[in-house]
This record gives sequence, C-alpha cells and structure tokens, in this order.
Amino acid sequence: MKKFNELKNSEILMSPSILAADFANLEPEIKRATDSGADIIHVDVMDGHFVPNISIGVPVVKSLRPITEAPLDVHLMITDPLKYAEAFVKAGADIIVFHEECDSDCQETIDKIRSLGCAVGMSVKPKTPASVLKPYIDQLDMVLVMTVEPGFGGQSFMEDQLPKIREIREMIKATGRNTHIEVDGGIAPGTAQLVKDAGANVLVAGTAAFRAPEGMDVAITEMKK
Repeated sequence: MKKFNELKNSEILMSPSILAADFANLEPEIKRATDSGADIIHVDVMDGHFVPNISIGVPVVKSLRPITEAPLDVHLMITDPLKYAEAFVKAGADIIVFHEECDSDCQETIDKIRSLGCAVGMSVKPKTPASVLKPYIDQLDMVLVMTVEPGFGGQSFMEDQLPKIREIREMIKATGRNTHIEVDGGIAPGTAQLVKDAGANVLVAGTAAFRAPEGMDVAITEMKK
C-alpha cells in the first residue's frame, strides 16, 4: 500500500468513507475495503456544530491506525480544526482536510498541519466558490469538493458542482503541484465518470461502496474504470 505522498494525481483513487461502514466491525470492514481495491480510507469527523451531525473523533482514528496500512484521509467537518489538528495527526492521520469555511485561520491551520509532518487539504461546501482557494492552492496536497451539503451520508449528487471541479483543476495546473482533487457526496458508478471528466481523481464513496448490493469489489472496480 502506497503512502499518501506517493499517490499521483494522474491516478484514479478510491477513498471509501467509513461513515457507511458497520461500526461494530470496523477492522473487517476496512480490510474488506482495501481487499476490494480501496487506495485510501476516508474518515469523516463531525462536531455537531460546523455540521448538524456528530460522528467520531481522535480515539477512533487512533484505533484504526494499527489495523491498516492504507492512508487515513481525515476530513475535519469541525468549527476549530486548528485546535484539534495535532491530536488527529498524532492519532495517525496521513492527511488532514479542513474546511475553508471554518472559524480557524486557514493559513495558520495549514502551517500547523504541515509543521507536524502531515499532508494537508482544504474542503469547500457546495455554495462556496472555488476562488476562495486561490491564496492557498499552491500549499495544498488535496482539495475536497463537497458534492452534497456536508453532514449526512446517502445524499444525491449535485451536478452543479462540476464547473467548480474544472476551475480548481485549472488552478492546480498553474501551480505545477501534484495536488489531488477529491469529491465527496453522491459518488457512485453513475456519477464517478462525471467528476473524473471534470478533473477529480480521488473518489469518496460511502453507501455506494460499503453497502453496494453487487459487492464492494465490483462497485469499486466500476467506479475506478
């Protein structure tokens, strides 16, 4: 299994979200994901304030680290990521993705995560324009475009986010960096091609992966191709 900084933005990568996994059996669920072709494991952290839901925190990330070699992609949907970033890095996160819309100073948060030796990403909600990323784009290892309103799994894909993905891909090209574009929300075999054509290369799938009726291996193979 490759480390996060070894992954190329020319590769289509799957990052199944454990939000849709069986929480009573996370170790076998994550093994099922990696055996099925997952490249990364996506961990959604929600604080009940930044988004209207509460999920998991540092102890769960710490418990995941010894059971998988897959990079842990920790998505902080929380109000103050600067305050908690160090704890998540120490728990074993390979990349911390926080929201531009958070209350923390974005530059300070980037600097803090980078100083801890961790990859850093920034996410934007559907109503946030791509332009807010311009001051930071040349410092990011990944940009996460939310293609649903964050907070709950199983929502429908928002096709009006495709132009934003294209705009961000052009911004990344101008930097010359190996920056990934990740998409999260309503990703399934039917929408995967749309976001890939727009310039995304990391696909987050929760329900469509862990709960695929045809089997997770079939679903991941289909979304990758």
